[in-house]
Amino acid sequence: MKSAQLKVVKNPVAEIPLQPASQDIWDKKYRLKSKQGDAVDQTIDATYQRVAEALAAVEATPELRDTWNERFLWALRHGAIPAGRIISNAGAWEHKPATSTINCTVSGTIGDSMDDILGKVHQAGLTLKAGCGIGYEFSTLRPRGAYVSGAGAYTSGPLSFMDIYDKMCFTVSSAGGRRGAQMATFDVGHPDVMEFVRAKREDGRLRQFNLSLLITAEFMEAVKEDAQWPLAFPVTEEEVAADDIDLNDPQQIVWRESPVKGRYGTNEAGQVASRIYKSSRAQRLWDVIMASTYDYAEPGFILIDKVNEMNNNWFCEEIRATNPCGEQPLPPYGSCLLGSINLTKFVRDPFTDKAWFDWEEFNEVVATFTRMLDNVVEINGLPLEQQREEILSKRRHGMGYLGLGSATTMLGLKYGSPESLEFTEKVTREMAVTGWREALDLAREKGPAPILEQEFIVSEEMLRKRPEMTRDGYQAGDRLPGKVLHARYSRYMQRVAEVEPELVDQLAEVGARFTHHSSIAPTGTI
Repeated sequence: MKSAQLKVVKNPVAEIPLQPASQDIWDKKYRLKSKQGDAVDQTIDATYQRVAEALAAVEATPELRDTWNERFLWALRHGAIPAGRIISNAGAWEHKPATSTINCTVSGTIGDSMDDILGKVHQAGLTLKAGCGIGYEFSTLRPRGAYVSGAGAYTSGPLSFMDIYDKMCFTVSSAGGRRGAQMATFDVGHPDVMEFVRAKREDGRLRQFNLSLLITAEFMEAVKEDAQWPLAFPVTEEEVAADDIDLNDPQQIVWRESPVKGRYGTNEAGQVASRIYKSSRAQRLWDVIMASTYDYAEPGFILIDKVNEMNNNWFCEEIRATNPCGEQPLPPYGSCLLGSINLTKFVRDPFTDKAWFDWEEFNEVVATFTRMLDNVVEINGLPLEQQREEILSKRRHGMGYLGLGSATTMLGLKYGSPESLEFTEKVTREMAVTGWREALDLAREKGPAPILEQEFIVSEEMLRKRPEMTRDGYQAGDRLPGKVLHARYSRYMQRVAEVEPELVDQLAEVGARFTHHSSIAPTGTI
């Protein structure tokens, strides 16, 4: 039998035609059609033209609109790929006016009351109808069997209410023709955590959800030490008085981070008093989680301490949930638009010993694409006022890349080799630094994200999270603008400062156009 021979493809990568499967995906998911099913976008390039024109229309003058329409179209033809909701819905309002250009959202915090639980179901339905995915934290709801004084009864627990959201998503997605996407997160310290971990072992249950546990460093230490792990839920001041609970008794109370603080007892460090319902060996819980992950690929892990530590908006947000695919941790009512850059578009002389990566064009596409994504904020189409306020205040977006494995192969690099890792590091760094340079330029041209112009009062909790602020002379009660807290004290921006210290100095002085820029998303069918 003869061995297969590989031929070098001489065509420039940009000229390789799309495969039939790619054409089919475009036609079924992203091509604009009339309600009669007739194609409005005659070609993929017509789709690019529609999107470029819609995003350029945000610019302030006719001259700028013409210039950036041309530049945006160039970027789309050279590897910039906006996320699906942008490709599908930007410039399509004549045919589908109630749709959004935003892929990712997170629900407002679900309060522990029937009124708020059902109110958030309604909001979620509107969000899914607009074409957005949505995430929620359900461990804000009291555990199964807890007493509800207003009803004089015992609650059925958070999993039963998740079933309501699951059915709602199935119904809305069926009516809209596009499968709805939901993420449910759950604290590893909640009394019903075992029920959450095992939920999908029931046939047909929670099939409209991805599930992820909020894992803390404290839990991981308990696993390592084979310690007992207290399962607890926040206790109200009324419950403390009625049940004669001693907040200083470690057998009754554990102090933990919580997204809900107002109605619960809180200490100076911002931690909430939580009543211990029961305890479990941490390793036993770990084994159950691992078994479920092995058998059902769920629940996922969200290292929530690290998420909040690395969050650029650490000073004004507490994140407890993500979008359905998990790449975007977001605050209550948070939204994030996405886009990816096709790395294969920048490989020159592929599959030869002269193969090289065009860094100059890559950085030019990143800069142009950054402006494109920032413009999407103005045409977000989000259905809820809280969502619109959140995205306009922070203007976060997530730019990533796709085709990394293909690009390294085209460059003659073995995937996973030291050389390929060095290339990956450089691609990621260049994308980030170029994006933050554009954030500075756009802030000077159009103004920074409004949240960065606001002043924030330094709290004891902030000083606990950022001890270097104390070394810099700040005290509780001082006032600082968001742009300083963002550029100087964000753990992520501190890493950027190691590479570009002068850029971060200017961002602290001027502010950035957006609070977040990079996000490596699972790119699916784009």
